[in-house]
Amino acid sequence: MTDRKTILDKLAIVREHMARARARRPDAREAFDANAELQDALALNVLVAAQEASDIAMYITADEGWGLPGSYGEGFDLLARNQVIGAAQAHAMTQIAALRGRIAHGVAGKEPGTLWTELPAALATLDRYVEAIAKFVGV
Repeated sequence: MTDRKTILDKLAIVREHMARARARRPDAREAFDANAELQDALALNVLVAAQEASDIAMYITADEGWGLPGSYGEGFDLLARNQVIGAAQAHAMTQIAALRGRIAHGVAGKEPGTLWTELPAALATLDRYVEAIAKFVGV
């Protein structure tokens, strides 16, 4: 059975970093492009939120006995197979995991415009994921 407190703690971290990303994202793309520290801060917020979201999938699938995912994407697929999230949401979360990977491996730093472009949809995807996980643990 899933440890509810662990999941709630992780959800709080996801929410906190999403809020930070929203607060930091300037209205103008030019302001983002001109500020490497801001780019780094936003990338870190997305990285942490995405990592915690992935960890949540890993914890739930293991705790519920649904299997040990071999990848972040597989973790989201297992959640979908067990009706915690929908198949489309699992696919969208796999894209979040890919964004996390690009950030972690330095690719996003070479293409900051990609992060700027992907951020609104990524945050919306994470919002839906947080809602589904919160529902699963009874919040």
